[in-house]
Amino acid sequence: MLAIIGGSGLATLPILEITHRQVVRTPFGDPSCALTFGRIGQENVVFLARHGFGHSIAPHEINSRANIWALHNQGVRGIVSIGSVGGIAVNLETGMLVVPDDIIDYTWGRKHTFFEGPDKPVVHVDFTRPYCPHLRARLLGAAQGAGVPIVDGGVYAVAQGPRLESPAEIRRLERDGATMVGMTGMPEAALAKEMGIPYAHVCMVVNKAAGLQPGADEIVFDPGVLQQCKSRIDVLLETLLGCTG
Repeated sequence: MLAIIGGSGLATLPILEITHRQVVRTPFGDPSCALTFGRIGQENVVFLARHGFGHSIAPHEINSRANIWALHNQGVRGIVSIGSVGGIAVNLETGMLVVPDDIIDYTWGRKHTFFEGPDKPVVHVDFTRPYCPHLRARLLGAAQGAGVPIVDGGVYAVAQGPRLESPAEIRRLERDGATMVGMTGMPEAALAKEMGIPYAHVCMVVNKAAGLQPGADEIVFDPGVLQQCKSRIDVLLETLLGCTG
């Protein structure tokens, strides 16, 4: 069973044929919402709305440990995380989908590990490959097969939020090598790695980052762009779950 975590604009997954919902309790508190089980094509899927069904949970308040533990408890074989980002690199135009291959964490104060406390061992998880190469390859292959435009690779900068970044902060991220910026990629990716769950991210470029939109003195957000991205996500997931391997 594949898990899909939906971010901003994806509190529901219309292509999911829902069979039931289940409330899961965890040792780390409550997940963002009940897990939604169903099918896409012939595949069993569990869906989790990262910000809650009503988008009521801010990025820095998401209980990522509870979310990942709950999915692990259901025996998922992989997690496809979907989220919105601002494009930093010049080649990342609005409306594009990106499958990043690296990440920089700028967050603070979030619970970043399952291994803390006097009764837990010290664990240094290897983060050389933050995203599962096999799952990334499957996503890219599905996109190619479906004719969905997608960018292979990029560096996801994870900002603390909930405010958006200043132009100076975006210039700093660009100097650090980031090609896109969002608020929810960590600690999700690291926690999935600790649990041994293959994890990959599909990022929807819904706007250009602060200071990078020509002729604009604020961040420009077009709802039509998000809808375009969501339509592409639907096609990508339907193709992915129609494939074997």
